[in-house]
Amino acid sequence: MPPAPWAGACGYGNLYSEGYGTRTAALSTVLFNDGAACGQCYKIACDRKVDPRWCKPGVTVTVTATNLCPPNNALPNDNGGWCNVPRPHFDMAQPAWEKIGVYRGGIIPVMYQRVPCVKKGGVRFKINGHDYFNLVLVTNVAAIGSIKSMDVKSSDSKDWAPMARNWGANWHSLAYLSGKMLSFRLTNSDGQTLEFNNVVPSGWKFGQTFASKLQFN
Repeated sequence: MPPAPWAGACGYGNLYSEGYGTRTAALSTVLFNDGAACGQCYKIACDRKVDPRWCKPGVTVTVTATNLCPPNNALPNDNGGWCNVPRPHFDMAQPAWEKIGVYRGGIIPVMYQRVPCVKKGGVRFKINGHDYFNLVLVTNVAAIGSIKSMDVKSSDSKDWAPMARNWGANWHSLAYLSGKMLSFRLTNSDGQTLEFNNVVPSGWKFGQTFASKLQFN
C-alpha cells in the first residue's frame, strides 16, 4: 500500500496534529534505512570548520526523522544529488534549519548525532485500513524513537501474532481484528520491549487513535 502523498515516507500525516511540529527532517537514503529510522531524533549543528560563512555559531537544533529525501542519481552527490547513496543528508523543515544556518547559504555542512527523543505522554496507535487489512501507525515514541518489530494480540486469542512493516512507521496485520479489544507489543531499535495490554477497546473503528500510558525510556 503506497503512502498517501501528504503523509510523507514515514506516514505520520499532519506533523502538527501528531506532535512533531516544525522540528523535522527528511533523511537521505542511507540514513532513512527503508523506514527503520522513522521517529529517530538527531541533534544538528552547522560545521563552522568546513565553512563558517553560513553558520549561526554556538547553536544546535534537534529534529525528528519524518520523511525520506529521495535520491537524484542523475546528479552528482556534491551538486544536486544531496540525498544519493552513500551521502548522509538532512532536508530540514525551514524553521528548524534557520536555527543553525543563514538562509542564503542553501546547503550547509553539518555535524550531527542521534539523541534520545523526549515525548509527552505515552505511545499512540492510529488504526487505518479495513477488514483483514489493519494498518497501525505508531507515533509519539520516546528514547530511540524508532520501532524494530511489532506484534498484536486480540481479546479472543492467547498468542501474539507478528505484524509487518508496511511503510515508514505503519505496521500491518492481515488477520480479522475489527472491533476486537487489542494489545500491541513493540520492540524498539535499541531492543527494549513494551506490552500495551488492551490499549484498544472493543468496538473501535478504523481511523481512531488510541493513546497509551506507557513509554520507552
